[in-house]
Amino acid sequence: MCGIAGYVGASPPELLPRMLAVLRHRGPDGEGCHLADGAGLGMTRLAIIDLVSGDQPMANHDETVWIVFNGEIYNFQELRATLEAKGYRFRTRSDTEAILHAYEEFGDACVDQLKGMFAFAIWDERRRRMLLARDRLGKKPLYLWRGHGLALFASEIKALLMHPAVSRDLDWDAFHHYLAFGCTPGDRSILRDVEKLPPAHRLVLERGAMRVERYWELPDGEQSPRRQTAAEARRAVRRVVVEAVRRRLQSDVPLGVFLSGGIDSSVIVAAMREVTNGPIATFSVGFRDAPTFDELPDARLVAERFETRHHEEILDPDVTRLALSIPGHFDEPFADSSALPTLAVAEATARHVKVALSGVGGDEAFAGYPRYLGVRVSTWYERIPAPLRFAMGAVVRGVARSSGGSRDRADWARRFVASAEQALPHRYIAWTRFFGEADLQTLVDPEIQSRWRRDVERPAVDAFARRGYEDPVDGAFRIDLATYLPDDLLTMADRATMAHSLELRAPYCDHELLQEALGLAPALKMPRFRLKGLLKASFADALPPAVLARPKRGFMVPMAVWLRNELGPLVEDLLSPARVRARGIFVPATVQRLVREHMTGARVHSDRLWALMMAELWMRQRLDGAG
Repeated sequence: MCGIAGYVGASPPELLPRMLAVLRHRGPDGEGCHLADGAGLGMTRLAIIDLVSGDQPMANHDETVWIVFNGEIYNFQELRATLEAKGYRFRTRSDTEAILHAYEEFGDACVDQLKGMFAFAIWDERRRRMLLARDRLGKKPLYLWRGHGLALFASEIKALLMHPAVSRDLDWDAFHHYLAFGCTPGDRSILRDVEKLPPAHRLVLERGAMRVERYWELPDGEQSPRRQTAAEARRAVRRVVVEAVRRRLQSDVPLGVFLSGGIDSSVIVAAMREVTNGPIATFSVGFRDAPTFDELPDARLVAERFETRHHEEILDPDVTRLALSIPGHFDEPFADSSALPTLAVAEATARHVKVALSGVGGDEAFAGYPRYLGVRVSTWYERIPAPLRFAMGAVVRGVARSSGGSRDRADWARRFVASAEQALPHRYIAWTRFFGEADLQTLVDPEIQSRWRRDVERPAVDAFARRGYEDPVDGAFRIDLATYLPDDLLTMADRATMAHSLELRAPYCDHELLQEALGLAPALKMPRFRLKGLLKASFADALPPAVLARPKRGFMVPMAVWLRNELGPLVEDLLSPARVRARGIFVPATVQRLVREHMTGARVHSDRLWALMMAELWMRQRLDGAG
């Protein structure tokens, strides 16, 4: 696991060391550069595999091909055996060298041979070309800037900003996406001239030209469906989950598991115990004075069941400090409040291990979100006569009062009826938005709105169109796999853990596991409308009954309460009428209405206020006074 950076073109010699200096948190164990005529490669290393001889940049035998690589290749030993049979000689035990020789053998198609998480750059000296590639799901980041005859790439935007020509002008379409979904889109960054290499894409820079192409995608619905009995499905799920976990246990340093007590992380621990008799380290956090968000009792049950070395941390966090740190870690405005506990648990875990497994992706793979049930219910709701639907909606809007808890059913009900008249998939997308387009009409200054050119919902709509089984729930899975998982969850996982030099591995984001999961009908994954029913049934003989029975909570924080208390001064500072008016992006009266309704308890606007706060905080820290 590393931070990588580099360039193609003419660059001052001091640029690459400066880029690496701001990536050192991603790799504090070593650093290296290779400067060639017209190109440079650099990396900061977090040593996980082959601690002695795995340094980078790494070259082939005649030093005509060089690589820097961030990630882990879980099938590198099998790939190495294949390459050795073809005559390649290895000088290290690292997965990096396997990619290097795979490029020599397969060319740009080397990415098809890799199972894992990765972002890498390969400089081919003979052909004078740079190959960049990113893993299938987007677990590892890669940003790109081009201008003045130069192309720069890096794991994080802050490294690109070491070059004075990189503009800090906003990409207003990316900002529109942020206000809609709390994160920037998969192909653009918040900065106008900085792009992301999208997941499952490779890019070639050669002779001043750039070519980008997709090398993998999830199968269409018409390709993936197949008939299976419930028993066959349970066996298949158990097999692919255990195999995905087994692959991710390779490490030459201590390894642990984020254990929330939920089904996803509990299944990972159960699968680990199936493939190893050795010690398992588990890590859990709880929040002081927030019992509705406390998952520690369930985590203890799992730890006791599998005899893990369990570590608990009861957080009475300095949430203001954590909030203020987010722009520096993420480089872009980021509004998922789960970043706060993720940063906290990463910091705690990094004191004990360098690698941690996480349950991220389990909801998307095995139907864990309540909104999937909402899709099913909404298809029945739309059959109710319109006058009756209108009356039911009026009742919900009038009497539903938000609790601010981790399972705010009143808020779910309001969102449901507010979008019930929209057609799918827009109905589903509306449930995932921070601000709908109608909300933005009154929130955002009209001059800013006039700069928006892209339909922020188009990627989700396109993903839904590939659904199978003639089932809109399958389309909902695909929306989340194509947008929410890579753009939000995996971004958060990478930045929060690498901020503390901790490598995170996500078994549920194994691409073969996801292909298998999409081959299962939604009715199999949610038997009798039970979320994650198939995953639970697949491991029912291994897990404590209380864990199997508990409802989904998510990695939530008591944000509604914090905004009224601990974070109150920050709300007042970031969202004061004077501050909002001076920034010139949002309408002060609309912002103040949201603040007033939340503070008085009339409505819960936690997510919306947090999104506005993170936008202002990011602009204050990363733009103001920066040129």
